Amino acid sequence: MKGKEHFKQFSRRYVQLMAAVLYNCNVKGFAEGKIWKGNSKGMCVPGLNCYSCPGAIASCPLGSLQSALISSKYKFPYYLLGTILLMGLFLGRFTCGFLCPFGLIQELLDKIPTPKIKKSNVTRGLSWIKYALLLIFAILIPVFYSAPGFCKYICPAGTLEAGIPLTIMQEKLRPMLGFIFSWKIFMLVSIVVLCIFAYRGFCRFICPLGAIYSFFQPISFFGIQVDEKKCTHCNACVRSCKMDVKRVCDRECIQCGECIKHCPEDAIHFGVRKLDRKKRILQIVVFALAVVIIIIGLNNNGFNDVKNKAIRLCYECIGIG
Repeated sequence: MKGKEHFKQFSRRYVQLMAAVLYNCNVKGFAEGKIWKGNSKGMCVPGLNCYSCPGAIASCPLGSLQSALISSKYKFPYYLLGTILLMGLFLGRFTCGFLCPFGLIQELLDKIPTPKIKKSNVTRGLSWIKYALLLIFAILIPVFYSAPGFCKYICPAGTLEAGIPLTIMQEKLRPMLGFIFSWKIFMLVSIVVLCIFAYRGFCRFICPLGAIYSFFQPISFFGIQVDEKKCTHCNACVRSCKMDVKRVCDRECIQCGECIKHCPEDAIHFGVRKLDRKKRILQIVVFALAVVIIIIGLNNNGFNDVKNKAIRLCYECIGIG
């Protein structure tokens, strides 16, 4: 029985670890300091995982989005946008809770015994920052200044997974390092410190990918659901949650399932979500739209566009330029 309870308690951690390993299973890349250049780089994983990481076998959706927007004046990114629509529609922020390697890193940092910043109206207000960062750094800067703004100036995953290991392994990159690399090291250290004192601080306040997935939360196929017939509205789920949620499965919910064990009425569960008629229709429309534009994108060489960017070393991710 103890073994079973142990598995229930840590099963999400196992999924997080498996996702991180699968995303970065190019072991040879870590040994040689070279990035993977196979066909799988034409596909995006759901979570934040730098495609210039030596171990990465697929692309980062946020990095690919910025790259696609840079090229959008010449070619509309059907394939990439359809892929993001499909991942958001099926999983919502379930990706944040289960399938994001940097989410796992944040949770391990939270284990460091320090005083923690408790959630409040202030932290709920700060959670809107990620939407501003999405608009400015992940959309406007790529479109108007032809630079992957978030990757270049903020992304801690790029520095940790690509910048540091590649500059250690490739001596020829070191003379190219300058202010941007130093700035990104500063950002990485700052975000690490934030995550030590605030549970998943990057996820809550900074991550544009989480902001994107939050838009799909109301209509995602899979995730947390509350049985309204059992629910007594005692609010134990919200009180026990470390994220800035106001209710289960709102825009800030990462669907980690921690609320399930705190519900005295056993009213919360994982599964295919039951939605009302309007949301179901919207769900079908978004699904159909995603499939159509993915097909259009594939016919317009979208897969190879994503791959060709991802198999080239991203200097912005590393902090060069």
